[in-house]
This record gives sequence, C-alpha cells and structure tokens, in this order.
Amino acid sequence: MVMNDKVFKTLEYDKIIMMLADRADSLPGKEKCRNLLPDNELKEVTERQQETFDAVGRLLRNGSVSFGSNKPIDTILLRLEKGSAIGSGELLVIAGLLENTARVRSYGYNSDEEDQDSLSEMFKALTPLKNVSANIRRCIVGTDEIDDNASSELKNIRRLIRVMQDKVHARLNSMVNNTYKAYLQDSVVTMREGRYCIPVKAEYKNNVPGMVHDRSSTASTFFIEPSEVVNLNNEIRELEIREAREIERILSVLSADCAEHTEELRINVQLMTELDFIFAKGQLGLDMNGSRPVHNAEGIIDIKKARHPLISKDKVVPIDIRLGEDFDLLIITGPNTGGKTVALKTLGLLTLMGQAGLMIPASDHSRLGIFDDVFADIGDEQSIEQSLSTFSSHLRTIVNIIENADEKSLCLFDELGAGTDPTEGAALATAILDRIHKCGIKTAATTHYSELKVYALREEGVCNASCEFNVETLAPTYRLLIGIPGKSNAFAIAGKLGLRPDIIENAKERISEQDESFEDVISELEEGRRIIELEKAEVQKYKDEIEKLKADYEQKSDRLKKQREDILNEAHREASVILAEAKESADEAIRNFQKHGTIQELEKERTKLRDKLNKNRGTGSMDVNNIGKIENKLSDFKLGENVKILSMGLKGTVNTLPDNKGNLFVQCGIMRLKANMNDIVFLDTPDITGAGMEGVNTKGRNKHSNKSVSYTGGSLSKAASMSIELNIIGCTTDEAIPKLEKYLDDAYLSHLESVRIVHGKGTGALRKAVWNRLKNIKYVKSYEFAGYGEGDAGVTVVTFK
Repeated sequence: MVMNDKVFKTLEYDKIIMMLADRADSLPGKEKCRNLLPDNELKEVTERQQETFDAVGRLLRNGSVSFGSNKPIDTILLRLEKGSAIGSGELLVIAGLLENTARVRSYGYNSDEEDQDSLSEMFKALTPLKNVSANIRRCIVGTDEIDDNASSELKNIRRLIRVMQDKVHARLNSMVNNTYKAYLQDSVVTMREGRYCIPVKAEYKNNVPGMVHDRSSTASTFFIEPSEVVNLNNEIRELEIREAREIERILSVLSADCAEHTEELRINVQLMTELDFIFAKGQLGLDMNGSRPVHNAEGIIDIKKARHPLISKDKVVPIDIRLGEDFDLLIITGPNTGGKTVALKTLGLLTLMGQAGLMIPASDHSRLGIFDDVFADIGDEQSIEQSLSTFSSHLRTIVNIIENADEKSLCLFDELGAGTDPTEGAALATAILDRIHKCGIKTAATTHYSELKVYALREEGVCNASCEFNVETLAPTYRLLIGIPGKSNAFAIAGKLGLRPDIIENAKERISEQDESFEDVISELEEGRRIIELEKAEVQKYKDEIEKLKADYEQKSDRLKKQREDILNEAHREASVILAEAKESADEAIRNFQKHGTIQELEKERTKLRDKLNKNRGTGSMDVNNIGKIENKLSDFKLGENVKILSMGLKGTVNTLPDNKGNLFVQCGIMRLKANMNDIVFLDTPDITGAGMEGVNTKGRNKHSNKSVSYTGGSLSKAASMSIELNIIGCTTDEAIPKLEKYLDDAYLSHLESVRIVHGKGTGALRKAVWNRLKNIKYVKSYEFAGYGEGDAGVTVVTFK
C-alpha cells in the first residue's frame, strides 16, 4: 500500500512501530516490524488480524517463546551454495538457528486438528534439522574452539602435542633451575612466536646457545630458544600444522553437511522472522489490552471505548467514535485542551494500526473501515525557511488533501480555518468541508466556529460532536459526545479565573441575540443529554438486577425440583424394600404352614409376620381409617397457619388457600407440597419434637378431634442442602425473628445438630431478640456465643435436641 509518509509522523504511527520493534527478539524480526505499513485490501487486513489474534491466544495459553537465535544468514548461505567452507563461528550461528527452530516448532506445532489456527502451517513448515545442529555442537565447543573428539585423527594429534610439550617443559625447567639459572632474568618458561623460550639477561645471552626470538623493550632481556629444545619445538610445530589441516577438514565436512540444506535453512529464517513479527504484534496487543477490530470495505467506523495508545493507561479517558454509517462528516467543537485533537489523532492512529494488522486499544467488536489513504492536517506547521505563516502552511496541506483525497480516503482536520480573520476563516472552513462532504469522503474536523455547528445541524450526513467540559472544576472530562455541539465556555472560565464581572457582562452584551440563543440551545441539549444518560444508567442497573434475580430464581427452582425428586425416589425405594420384605415374610409363612399344617403353628407364624411388619412400619403408623374422614372448611384455613399433612407425616405452614377442589399448597421446610384440605390437621404451635399428634388444635375445626390420630417419622427426609449459618445483620427485629423461626424449623427438619446465627454486636438489640425467641422454642437444646475468632459475641451457636 502506498500511503503518504507524512501522516505516519503526524499521527505518531512511527512511535507505535518502534514499540512493536522493541517486542521482537531477533534482528530480522525487528527489521520486519520497522517496515510494517498499513494495507488497503480487506482480505489481507483480515488475515493479518487473524494471525495477531491467534498469537495472542497462544501467548495466553502457553506463554511466550523466544526467537533470539534467528539471525540473518544470507551471506553464509551464499558461500555454502558456492561450495565454500565456513568458519566455526558461522557454523555455531546455524546450530543456534536450528536449535531455536526446534524449540519454536515444539512450542507451536500440534497435530490435533481441533487446535489448528492460522499459524499452525508456519510452525509445521519449520525444519529443525536436529542431526545437523547436533553434529555441529559435537565438533565445535565455541568460536575458534574445536572439540578433541571431533575426529579420531584430531584427538591423536593433540595427544602427541601434549606429550611433546611436556618434554619441552621438562628440559626447559631443568635449564631454568640448574644449567642456566644464574643467567636468567626470571625462572620461568615463556612463549615467543609459538616457540618455547627462556628469559636471559642481556649480558649473558652469548652464554646460552640457541635462537633469539625476541627481546624486552629495555633490551635488558633476551628471549632465547635453547638449541637443546629446537628439534622438540620443531616437532610441536609440525603437529600444530597437522592439527590445523585436520580442523579445516572437519569444518569442510560440516559446511558440506549444511550446504545440502541451504533451502531448508533459508525457509527457516523466513518463517522464524515472520513468527517473531506476528508474536511481537500479539505481545503489543496484550500490553495495550487491545482487541481485534472488525473491518469493512464500506468505510464505517464505530470504535467503542477507544484509548490513545501513547497516553498512560491511568490517565487516558476512553471515548466512543462513529463515522461513515449515519453521517460522513463529524464536526467536533469544545474548549481548548478539551481533548478534540486527541480524539482526532485516536481516530486516525487506530485506523492505521488496524489496517497494519495490529490490535487496537478499544473494546471488543469495534468496527473500522478500509481506506486507501489517510490525510491529516494536525498541529502547527509554520515554516520559517519557506516564509509561510501557520495559516499558509495549513492551507497548502489542505490543498494537497483536496487534490488527492477520494471516497476511499479518511481526512482529519484540526482547527480548520484558524489563523486568519474569524469571519473569513469560518466561511472558508465551511466551504472546504462542504466540498469534501459532497465528494463522499469520510472526514472528521475540529473547530471553534459556531458557523460550522450550524452547518452540521442544517446539512444532511453531517453530525456535531463535542468534548465535555466541567465548568465547576474548570477541567475537561475528555469524553467525546456525538450529536451534541460544544460550547467554548469562555465566559464561565473567565469568571472562575477571576476576571471582573463587569468586563464579562460587557462582553456578553456584545454578542448578538441570535448567537446567545444558539448557545442557550446548546446548553439545553447538553442538560437533556446528561439527564438521559443518568436515566439510561439507572434503567440498565434495574435490568441487571432483574436478570440476576431471575437467574437466582431459576437456579433455586431447579435445585428444589431436584431435591423433591430425590426425596420421592428415596421414599419409593424404601417402600419397595418394605413390600419386598413383607412378600418374603408372607411366602415364608405359607411355606411353614404347608410344612407343619397345624393351627398352632399357623398362629405362631402369623404373630411373627405381624411383629415383623410392625417393626418395618416403626413409629410411622397411623390410624388410616381417619384419613379422608376429616372434614375441614375453607374458612378454617389462614395463610401461615401451622398444619400437618397426615398422609405424609410432614409439618409445615399454609402457603396458599384451598381452591374449589379443596387442594392447597403447604410449605414444609424448603419443600412446597400439594395436599387436600381433608388430609390436614391444625397445630397450635410448630411442635417439631412431638412424636405423634400432640398439639393438634381441636377448637371445633376437626370433627374427629375426639379420636386419636398419631403419626411420626415418615419415609420422606429433609433435603440435605441446608446452610449451617443464617446472617440477619442489617435486619430489624421484626424482620429478623420470622426469618429466624423459618430457618430453625428447616434446619431441625434437615437433622442438623447445630447452626450459627450471625446477628452482629451493634447495640445488642438484635442479639437480645434472638435469645428471647430461642428460650421459647422447644426443640432448641442450648445456645451460646461462638468461640474466640469465630465471631464471639456477634454470633450465637444453637444446638438442637
């Protein structure tokens, strides 16, 4: 894509590129980052964005990966292709590249088809050539250092060199310590020009036969190779020549091995560079907390919560920017330092970043258009060298924009028409924008001219916007308000800063009535917008609360349904067991009768069977003849009355009044059960500890009250999902006591041994009310404060009987 270079500096795109290059590991990767330019093909931009998105996903799942050993090796590969041998350092570069390639491939390649993404093929195409790198590492220890085990010949040569060196040292040490000791400057053996020598005083140099290889700077010492070790040194030198030749041979073999894979090495460098570049984009996106924009070819921009990437995260204020859908021209007004220019730069910079395949610092699902070029006239471009004023410099830029921009361009103007006579500047700015607007070019401009506000209100496809300003604090909020023209607030600011009121009044009188009326309209629009925003926020809050309550209700309903099903299933299972045992006992009795055949034996078996059935039924027996004979009246029932369902043996409270068929719902702990009113007896108190029907209210409502109806136990058990703690902090006494009673009933029916009542310390009124109520509950065994560190006086622990 060929885009005017000037806009990159104007919108500070070059700074983003430097940030990107800092996140690349390798030199080729950094260079690729520095050359990144926006693209104007939708397909290419979408693919770039997908690669960046996939890199972010891999970074979040697997952490980062280094590409640091990826180095430019074009020159090395060229020499290899010509058949030349390369040095040990260059071979180590290739080994490092291949080892890095292996690590990167292991990091990114997965044969599982479900885990494939846009980067998978690149990872798969990497060729580690592990044998090549392993061979290089085996032979080369470091730069200019070949391992003894590189070949058996090299190992043998070096062994011989060490033997000969030991002989030379032995001879020279004997001379140093005995023969020539008096002639030496120091009793040491040294090297000169690769030969072993001894340091001889200048006056004794003729006393030591041999070859002079060097002398000290003061000429007081001569370094002489004694004739006795010349032959030994010659042998060492010959071995060193053989060693060098063997090393050359080894390097040639390794170079030939690499030369067979030059194409794979070249592809590895290209892929590693591309991956380094893509992961640098991903890391930049993570650091900016960016998101992947959705691009379109229609030039529609809808950026949500956009943040300028070069402003500190703790200072930047997110803004919403729209352009290209309902309107093609956006005119932004407001006071100086209010954020107009930042909004303009944010719009342009995020457009360039998106088309370059970078994530943008904005909320998800933000939309960006694809533009062939972006033009920006922002900032003071006064040129002393060209004798151009600020106005002239801006006008030259504007002329260039008008000549080159088309419907596939995005144009940004800052303070259009400024720097000259306000009347002429406003007229010129209006004419320029009108010309650009009629060409269908997407444009955003900032201004102080009221004439442009009026133009936006009058012209179709043009929209006003403003940067919000808090007059009370004299500080901008930096929020961009689309649809609302801005005010300069000059008089309010002047008053806050201490300008005399009479001067401000004088200024106001000089404003025409029409201008003042227009500013009043703007103020009313601004106030209306604020009220709408507050109401919108409040409505959203209520909607969120309703959704939460709905979700909680559905979750609780599902849980109760499951608990009820579990309880009924357990009851059916127990009933099946009892029936099976009864059948087995009956069968056994019949077999015994058939075996014995006497009346006495039959009676004994009958007695045993009756005892066994009574044992299975336990205390859960009741006078079934009375069920169905109870005749309650509709008027007997009141909501909240304590009752007992005879057929189930469960106690609870009336939840609904009986319908025309006599059916009603009874709340039994956390279960809401349906029963018939003639299957109900009334209780004076919620006597949970009673074993039978003690406490039955016989005040004329149950006609069978003179008969004994007893039932305890029952096969249905309390659901086990009761909390062991009730928190009533914040409740009044009247609110807390019913909750307490209900909770204790449920907890006792759930067979909990003890529970905690959290009432807090406070004034002690809530604790006192709780304790007074606990005194009168029959199934409460004891209650006391919680232990130290467990709530102490703010929590009461209740133990049941």
